[in-house]
Amino acid sequence: MADELVLAIDLGGTKVEAALVDPAGSVLAESRSRAPTGAQSSSADLDRSVLQVVDHALAHVPDTAEVIGVGIAAAGPVDEKAGTLSPINIPQWRAYPLRDLVSGHIRTTLRDIPVHFHRDGVAIVMAAHWIGAAQGVDNLMGMVISTGIGGGFIIDGRVLAGNSGHIGQIQLSGFTGEVSIGSRTTLESVASGPHTVAWANAQGWTGHTGEDLAQAYRNGDDIARRAVVRTSEAVGQAICSAAALVEVDVVAIGGGFSQVTPDLLPMIQDVVEQHPLQYVSRVRVIDAGLPDTAPLVGAAALVYRRDHVGLRT
Repeated sequence: MADELVLAIDLGGTKVEAALVDPAGSVLAESRSRAPTGAQSSSADLDRSVLQVVDHALAHVPDTAEVIGVGIAAAGPVDEKAGTLSPINIPQWRAYPLRDLVSGHIRTTLRDIPVHFHRDGVAIVMAAHWIGAAQGVDNLMGMVISTGIGGGFIIDGRVLAGNSGHIGQIQLSGFTGEVSIGSRTTLESVASGPHTVAWANAQGWTGHTGEDLAQAYRNGDDIARRAVVRTSEAVGQAICSAAALVEVDVVAIGGGFSQVTPDLLPMIQDVVEQHPLQYVSRVRVIDAGLPDTAPLVGAAALVYRRDHVGLRT
């Protein structure tokens, strides 16, 4: 019998990436590639980028292997049943049939295989549950703190699919950030990496990136310290709101900006533990423990771990 592989695709606001993933959640490095997306690309440009990375991955299928399915993780909002998406940061695509684009393209080179399509937050929480630090946790919220903030839920061992779990759009109390999707009071507008840097700049800090902010924090810069504390308070408040609505045991956090300092997650945990409701304050905040391949692994999990997904498409 041929080795089984899944073609995994991760589409975001700045790039699309694809690779082959094996049943253990390992990415075949030579099959991995990326191409630009972004608000300045035309719809035709976006099509070309997606098909370019798909073709690269398929060109690296070993002779002894068989591709058994495709998993697509995409920036939302998404319509999983229709296989369409309307990414906030890609205005050219509204109700765009991404699943049809991919399935129609691969049908010329592969047999008719399933193509599963979900929001990227669903893929991330599935990766945390499969290969990350949240293995074995039945009630889980996954979060990504990076250029944006997103997430997803696993409840009773099954993913809440669709657009649920997008914690970046939770409204905060007592915070005002940068404009994000027309609002300055969402978690994403306050605590994403770029918006945290912008807040620090407004206080007089002269750095430019999250990496600069991390270095300034390590060097004892007071504005950098206050920026990190502010982010921890905002994220902690959002977690408390989410945990009061959907009971979870663990919140697993990943993403580039979550690594700004090892102090960040303990700070967030302190905020959560101060909540007056015991079922909220007991929630554990952990590092998701995910590699940089996590979005692709999560996309592959849409095929390999299909029984964990609440919505069948």
